[in-house]
Amino acid sequence: MRLAGDFNYETHGQHYSTIRRPDPRIAAYLHAALGDAKTVINVGAGAGNYEPEDRDVTAIEPSASMRSQRPSRLTPAVDAVAGELPFPDNSFDAAMAVLTVHHWPDADQGLREMRRVSRGPVIVLTFDGDLVNRLWLNDYTPELFTAEARRYPAISHIQAVLGGTSTVTPVPIPVDCTDGFTEAFYARPAMFLDPAVRASQSAWGFVSPAVVERGMADLRRDLENGEWHRKYGAIASQSSYEGAVRLVAALP
Repeated sequence: MRLAGDFNYETHGQHYSTIRRPDPRIAAYLHAALGDAKTVINVGAGAGNYEPEDRDVTAIEPSASMRSQRPSRLTPAVDAVAGELPFPDNSFDAAMAVLTVHHWPDADQGLREMRRVSRGPVIVLTFDGDLVNRLWLNDYTPELFTAEARRYPAISHIQAVLGGTSTVTPVPIPVDCTDGFTEAFYARPAMFLDPAVRASQSAWGFVSPAVVERGMADLRRDLENGEWHRKYGAIASQSSYEGAVRLVAALP
């Protein structure tokens, strides 16, 4: 079986489309960065989150599980990988990749392929590996964020590989964010106690069951005795959180 990068979505991606739903406020950043592009390639498209429905989108997704979770209103995804996009040079007005580059076996090759097939902007939504451990969850499962930091290409490296002129924009995470990546629950700690939530966040697949069990036991204890709210209540009161999410937009 061919794996879709460094995480087995065929086995662990069943809840993705219910827990990892696109957040419209994050989508607004992505769609604005696409400019006036009419044709867009979405690389590592997953279940189709954040695809602009008012444009002609070609989705690339190697995981059968992810392709099967695409809503019927979206066009079926092409079974291909980022490093070998089956299209001629300059085939699209723009290219996008959303929270996916850390999965690619060769991120540089995937980014070069995006640049090759796009006449205009290449936009990449990713996490800054130098910042992921700022989330309070690091106090409970530091091993999780040590593993995460290794997975993400440096933001400056993404810019260098894409070339041209680029910008990096921090994307604030709303307190009620509907896309259930790790930082989305900065104010909803009890969500991490749900195995289905953790299963929709690939990071948990890179730490041992013992780490998860210990961390969740400590978190449950602190939620029950009020210690979590004493320590992190100020964070939970914020309407948004500026964490590690970054939008790289590169023009040729």
